[in-house]
Amino acid sequence: MPRAALDGARTLAGKRGPLTAVTGLGWVVLAASIAAWIVGARLGWIELTLAAVTGLLTLVFCAALAVGRTALRIEIDPSRRRMTVGDSMQVGIQVTNLSARRLLMLTMEIVIGPRLVPVALPNALVSGATFETALTVHGSRRGVIPLGPATSVRGDPIGLIRRQVSWAEETEVFVHPRTTRLEPFGSGLLRDLEGRTTEDVSMSDLAFHTLREYVPGDDRRYIHWRSSAKVGSAVPGGKFLVRQFRDTRRTHLLVIVDGDPASYVDEDEFETAISVGASIALQALTDELDASLVVADQPTRRVRGRDSASSRMLDVFARARTGGRKLPSQVALAGRTAPEATYAIIITGANSTFHGLRRAAAQLSSAVRVTLIRVDPVATTGMVTAANPTALNLTRLEDLRSLLSRGEASL
Repeated sequence: MPRAALDGARTLAGKRGPLTAVTGLGWVVLAASIAAWIVGARLGWIELTLAAVTGLLTLVFCAALAVGRTALRIEIDPSRRRMTVGDSMQVGIQVTNLSARRLLMLTMEIVIGPRLVPVALPNALVSGATFETALTVHGSRRGVIPLGPATSVRGDPIGLIRRQVSWAEETEVFVHPRTTRLEPFGSGLLRDLEGRTTEDVSMSDLAFHTLREYVPGDDRRYIHWRSSAKVGSAVPGGKFLVRQFRDTRRTHLLVIVDGDPASYVDEDEFETAISVGASIALQALTDELDASLVVADQPTRRVRGRDSASSRMLDVFARARTGGRKLPSQVALAGRTAPEATYAIIITGANSTFHGLRRAAAQLSSAVRVTLIRVDPVATTGMVTAANPTALNLTRLEDLRSLLSRGEASL
């Protein structure tokens, strides 16, 4: 009988909103009181009847403490929206009583990341009064820390009734990865900011290739008059000669951070890979390069060379998590979403073999130069192969600058 009464009460609570304020302990007390009333009435046990009355009166008294309308304005104001791993920040909390009477027995609970932080309010917050406090948020690990929602909790000291109302919406604070400063990409392994010459020929560009005979439809501005005059004077009936060029392409950097958890020995390796990708992307912004980012499970993000919003770019790295596509599929997707890429840097962990990385790099166009960076804390930092793709070992983030500065390959 008690179990049936408890199930019936829970069913009723699911249909009627106010009864959702009754806690699990409250439903147990209610079911036990009803059961004691029935058994006491049938058997004539006055003790059970008194226990039932006591339980029901206690529930009524506790419910009375939670009755009443609550009108609040709660503001969650972080001192800044972004910080770096290892930093901390203050989050201001303001609670204003907008109701016409005092608020009694009211507490606040605020979600900060995975934690539910209680905030103690004054015993009686008068009408129109504002309570202010501050909480410290630590950016111990890279990621996104949700702040909020803020919930007001009214109830009784026993815990039979718990009435919750959410007031403030969620706010995100980004914890960016650690980065290291790099040499400008105009020297070392990543060289040439003005673009590179391709084997494609065109009728207008900067890289002169050769002269050929004029054909109808050619732009007359590119006729080489001096050479045409020489040929005309030496060969009767000589034709005009026009300049022909090779296409040059402005560097478009593609940064790919492997999101396959099987590629990494542990989480720290993945964090280092994220920091490597973020450092390279920041330097690309500084050098005003166009870039595309494919970071683990995040969608492709395009970064313009003159885009100064480096903080928003680092938000992509803050959100990244392992999972999703395997590296070959990830590289193939990057090639499709950034077909104009001229140079790609693929960053992965120690479990990846260079043979497998070369197969993944083969998903890109043959015109794209590729550098493979494998994060391996137990390996020796240095170049493994200098061919395309160039293969590098990296022990720690602080070695990235010297590793990229010592190469001789060009974009």
